[in-house]
Amino acid sequence: MTAQPVTVQSGTVHIGALTAEHAGEALTVQRAAYVTEAQRYSAPDIPPLTETLDELRAEIEASSVLAFGAWLGPRLVGAVRGRLDGDRMEVARFVVAPDMQGRGVGRALLDAIHDAVPATVRTLWLITGADSVQNLRMYERAGYRRVADRKDSVGVAITLLEKQLGH
Repeated sequence: MTAQPVTVQSGTVHIGALTAEHAGEALTVQRAAYVTEAQRYSAPDIPPLTETLDELRAEIEASSVLAFGAWLGPRLVGAVRGRLDGDRMEVARFVVAPDMQGRGVGRALLDAIHDAVPATVRTLWLITGADSVQNLRMYERAGYRRVADRKDSVGVAITLLEKQLGH
């Protein structure tokens, strides 16, 4: 995918492929974005904060992963990954830099990952914190529906959401 310009409240961001060369920047944005979530749930060991640079780089390079970034000028301000598994795809590590949240960057990234979904995928799914009201609202507006609540591996209350596709 070539970088596509999207106008957001702060100007024009360019959405394009996230590659291994962007891994360091992506990890920085990921950690900054997830700190607030970790604080909300008093859970400093949530997986997005413990993922290593090598793990992130390997995932971006995996053939079963779609990865996109959002750039405002030279700055990476957001990222998202799609983990393919047969006829399902997890929307994962969906992050926007804290100072850019609420400006349309997240929606642009979500649209980009949705546009790239292979025709064989029938269900998109994701998880978010059960108390992350803004995230839940955005996902529900994008057509996701809540299907389950549970605790994750570190005890955080999470909500599983799914979106059925009708290619």
